[in-house]
Amino acid sequence: GYQRRVHGEPPKFSPNSSSPKTCLMSTRPVPLPPCDHQPKPYVGAPVEEILRLRKQYLHPSWKMFYREPFYPVEGHMQYLWNDKGERFLDFFAGIVTVSVGHCHPRTVKAAKAQLDKLWHTTPIYLTMENALFAKELVAKLPDSKHGGHDDWVIYFVNSGSEANDLAMLMARLYTRSFPMISLRNGYHGMSEGTRGLTAVGSWKYDAPGGPGVFHAQCPDVYRGLFNGPDAGAKYAQDVADIVHQSCGGSVAGFICETIQGVGGTIMLPDGYLPAVYDTIRKAGGVCIADEVQGGFGRTGTHYWSFQRHGVVPDMITMAKGIGNGVPLAAVAARRPIAEALTRKGHFNTFGGNPVVCAVGREVLRIMDDDNLMGRCKVLGDRLMSGLKELQSKHAVIGDVRGVGLMVGIERVKNRHTKQPAVEETAEAMERMKNMGLLVGRGGAYGTVLRLKPPMCITEADVDFALRVMDLAFEGLAPATPQLPSKL
Repeated sequence: GYQRRVHGEPPKFSPNSSSPKTCLMSTRPVPLPPCDHQPKPYVGAPVEEILRLRKQYLHPSWKMFYREPFYPVEGHMQYLWNDKGERFLDFFAGIVTVSVGHCHPRTVKAAKAQLDKLWHTTPIYLTMENALFAKELVAKLPDSKHGGHDDWVIYFVNSGSEANDLAMLMARLYTRSFPMISLRNGYHGMSEGTRGLTAVGSWKYDAPGGPGVFHAQCPDVYRGLFNGPDAGAKYAQDVADIVHQSCGGSVAGFICETIQGVGGTIMLPDGYLPAVYDTIRKAGGVCIADEVQGGFGRTGTHYWSFQRHGVVPDMITMAKGIGNGVPLAAVAARRPIAEALTRKGHFNTFGGNPVVCAVGREVLRIMDDDNLMGRCKVLGDRLMSGLKELQSKHAVIGDVRGVGLMVGIERVKNRHTKQPAVEETAEAMERMKNMGLLVGRGGAYGTVLRLKPPMCITEADVDFALRVMDLAFEGLAPATPQLPSKL
């Protein structure tokens, strides 16, 4: 079998070096906060062999971050360890998926307990775990505009793409209308249907996605057409124009993320969502909130990100943080909308699986017991304050935005022209990884650093991340070429 590899003395560390050989723990300039967890010795294939197997047998569309691929072999709460036993602070949470912590002991215990009893059954039989989980999820939802909490029902699926696809189907069946409206720069999945809803250029193939979708302007107050106190109303007018001009006054529904995730942490301006919801409902459509990334208290002030705008949707899609890493997602729908799906048979083999529902139930309990939403507020404020200081120091930071632990840093070559700093963003990510910090990237140009860690992080983790980013941005101050102001 494979044996753990032994490494010699680490080289000296240079914070401005992105060489993969400079990432050994003892050479890092900023020490990670203490952690009691001791990873098991790695016994497995060398990285080079795994990379060879991946290239030969896995689909080539699976892209990886970093010049030297990161290979995590163990996780505990907010930390990951690679095959060399080096520890990293995960500030991307498996693409905003690990909510309460990697391998949280309570979720592991819940999964093992259910695995010992029953791995799989389907909706054609009674299952206690999914029935109780649905009840507990409904208790987290706001009162429906029509029937209070009793108006909500849950359909469990396996991914955010499935959830959004199902919500779109229910909208069309319920309204007996076809047009859907989503936002440019929004991401809603990669299924055949949700590819039509998604409107991020780097995820759009030159092949038709789901038909019948119209994309409204992204209400981006940093790069978009409008800013200021009336930006929300101006962007909402674009949706009204689409309803009238492109859809003939009748729509099936509108879907959006309250905070765009893949699109680069774009925050909807005040007044936008209430105006749009009013327009859609007057046109006979339903309003769908995509809470795949923004839900479950991550924003720090509300359990669901749409609540920050004082609206209540007709359907809510959720995934990622709901299961802390297991394949679990759901659609919450008002009962009359859900009833439209009963006109024919509809089924999901793995939806409501007892193991993932047992984990999901435990995730909800941990969030409450540990007041993780409150933690997101406190730590998010601390993070945002530190990032604003970094913005005043580093010219490459064009914008800092977000709320709670859903934060983005947009990087530019020039703050006036807002030319995207593509190379500088990639270089900064390499430097941060070498110093033990993992972050994501997104946005229309791939120049928004996405800071969305597990919600169990500490003040010391936030301070560590800020110090690492400060070092990583050194020497990346952009030049100021004369470029068109509208880029």
